[in-house]
Amino acid sequence: MDKLGFLFPGQGSQYVGMGLDWAGKFKEAAEVFEEADLALNFSLSEVIWEGPVEFLAQTEVTQPALLTVSTAISRVLKAHGIVPQAAVGLSLGEYSALVAAESISFSAAIRLVRERGRLMQQAVPPGQGKVAAIMGLETHIVEEACANTAGVVSIANYNCPGQVAIAGEAQAVAEAMQKCQQLGAKRVVTLPVSAPFHTSLLRGAGAALRPHLERAMLLAPQIPVASNVTGEYFAPHDLVPLLELQVSSPVRFEAGVRRLLADGYTHFVEVGPGSTLSSFIKRIDKDATVYSLDKADSLERVLEVLR
Repeated sequence: MDKLGFLFPGQGSQYVGMGLDWAGKFKEAAEVFEEADLALNFSLSEVIWEGPVEFLAQTEVTQPALLTVSTAISRVLKAHGIVPQAAVGLSLGEYSALVAAESISFSAAIRLVRERGRLMQQAVPPGQGKVAAIMGLETHIVEEACANTAGVVSIANYNCPGQVAIAGEAQAVAEAMQKCQQLGAKRVVTLPVSAPFHTSLLRGAGAALRPHLERAMLLAPQIPVASNVTGEYFAPHDLVPLLELQVSSPVRFEAGVRRLLADGYTHFVEVGPGSTLSSFIKRIDKDATVYSLDKADSLERVLEVLR
């Protein structure tokens, strides 16, 4: 079997009902949802499966919800003999990757990301921040457009060639979007994200998260996990400082994937809702093989290939 990496999605991939089929078919998944409810002392599973969507979309709910679904699917894969040899996550997905790498327990991680979500949501008052996707424009041109715009706006997500997200103060983002359109972007879209994550506006949230990270007793990952901040693998002493910085630093997902590719990882499984990361992988390296595991009925096909 070729070297296998797991990909873990972040905010924006959630939907009401995600993970329900996994919990219904596999006890390993059902146990994760039960563990989540116990750790948070409320029925997160009910919110995930029944909504309302507005509640699920609240950042302090979305983040533990996504961690739960990704971990549930990971546990099912492990029970079937499929484990990652390396991992990379997108923003919140980095915590799912660290759980898979046995750097932090699931129960500790879910409490940590609920606090992370709360702090990130509170960092910028509603309406003052904005996030937009810029597609079909070279990255350096987007960077220049942001640099030449008054106010706070910068690239928040380096997803794949031809697709980045920008974020910052609402007016500055709107102006940068207009500049990108004028410079030839194929598509410019405002994203339904509640705050300008991964920008300098979130530095206070990162600092406030630091004591919670220190109390979480993070351990050295048992497999390589690429950091969103650096695109390189976490070292044990880097975990707390890099996770603090991650809140206000751009997500270098493409760089993390390229690190794995350079080290011979040719097969990837997207573990969690949606298939966005799978599409990113194909744009980063068309020769890479990637499978998405959103629905439980896709498991057998993936197992046939990977076992």
